[in-house]
Amino acid sequence: MTRNVTRKLHLNAFLMGVGHHEAAWRHPLSEPGRLTDIRHYQNLARIAERGRLDSVFLADGLALWGNVKHNALGGLEPLTLLSALAAVTDHVGLIATVSTTYNEPFHVARKFASLDHISDGRAGWNIVTSAGEAEAHNFGIDRPVHRRRYERASEFLDVVTKLWDSWEDDAVLGDRAAGVYADTGKIHQIEHTGDHFRVKGPLNTQRPPQGRPLLVQAGSSEDGRDFAARHAEAVFTAQQTLEEGQEFYADLKARASRYGRLPEEIVILPGIAPILGSTEREALQLEKELEDLTIPAYGVAQLSNILGVDLSEHPLDEPLPEITGQTEGQQSRLKLVTDLARREHLTLRQLIGRLAGGRGHRVVAGTPEQVADQIQEWFANGAADGFNIMPPILPSGLEDFVDHVVPVLQARGLFRYEYEGRTLRDNYGLARPVSRYAAKPAEGPSGDTAVSAGENAAETTENTENTKNANDTVVVAS
Repeated sequence: MTRNVTRKLHLNAFLMGVGHHEAAWRHPLSEPGRLTDIRHYQNLARIAERGRLDSVFLADGLALWGNVKHNALGGLEPLTLLSALAAVTDHVGLIATVSTTYNEPFHVARKFASLDHISDGRAGWNIVTSAGEAEAHNFGIDRPVHRRRYERASEFLDVVTKLWDSWEDDAVLGDRAAGVYADTGKIHQIEHTGDHFRVKGPLNTQRPPQGRPLLVQAGSSEDGRDFAARHAEAVFTAQQTLEEGQEFYADLKARASRYGRLPEEIVILPGIAPILGSTEREALQLEKELEDLTIPAYGVAQLSNILGVDLSEHPLDEPLPEITGQTEGQQSRLKLVTDLARREHLTLRQLIGRLAGGRGHRVVAGTPEQVADQIQEWFANGAADGFNIMPPILPSGLEDFVDHVVPVLQARGLFRYEYEGRTLRDNYGLARPVSRYAAKPAEGPSGDTAVSAGENAAETTENTENTKNANDTVVVAS
């Protein structure tokens, strides 16, 4: 049985040091000495662009994650790094993680507007609220409670988008003869006063090429889902089963509709860590090599951090103990991990082994065709609009995916052969937002005047660009 699909996959390269597997740095295929080498990341960005991937994504935190004694941790600040990647690429999107809890809106608005200009419209912001207690300690404060972090994030984003809009698109005149660089009537003070921020504006950077850089979100808790449904244009998420993926996908699209948004205005991208081989046996052998290089004490410490429970004295070959109480940390990841352990009756040793490759994201070991089958199944059955690709070892894992999985997906009519446009929004099929300060055209000779500059025109813009690939119909087996 077949059915028509009028959309294409979106594939994002999630770059993590020398690979997502916690033992990647010990494997002969990796080069841990290049963790702060800009040429390493420039090479990865070029590989992603060669594969026509939508974007590269850099996670970030404001503390040293994990135990650096047993893993190659640390690295470069993402916005600085992505500016260097913009210089050696032309099409691939550039998404950086920046916290709303330990930054100020004006700083963030200016930095992302700058990256969008530097890259000619390829910037994206992964919005996080920073769940880690160690991050709070680096700023000399107690970690804010979960709901309070999301309340701040919502207002933070409101301020940032106002600042991006504060220059209208045609504010710059550049009239040398008249000596007029800009029409100051089209540059607006935002005059924001709220519970968390007071910001006058305007931004001291012209409006970004995309209007607003792409907004990405990665939380899957109740507060995280609601935030994503209201604001996000792409969502990075983690589910282990097709059924879990379908539930999240349907729930988020339904929530978005309740906020007056179209389902296609949110691109949902679960994480997948593909371990590839020319045969299934070869892929499983690589998976076993990485598993043998893991250090149990490191995995136990990482799991303890996720669960908020010290497991250092718990026997490795016994099931996970009952986890009681609530954590102010990674709520959605805690549920995912405990559900996985119960569903598959895993011992602590088995659980940390499963988490070593993807930290809760799905790990798939197999041939390019088998990995493509998994991607296609989720895409065709309402669980994903694409995937966040998490290579276990870099650069080889990304090269293998681009050179062997992408051609399979292209041959099946699921993935692009060429980029659709110049900007990240173009390639995601998302509209360029209209500035909230831009006046609507007058409605004709009846005497009706245009909307005042303070009205939020952006809330009512039509998402016309989403229809541009409507004729790209492909047949997908189901």
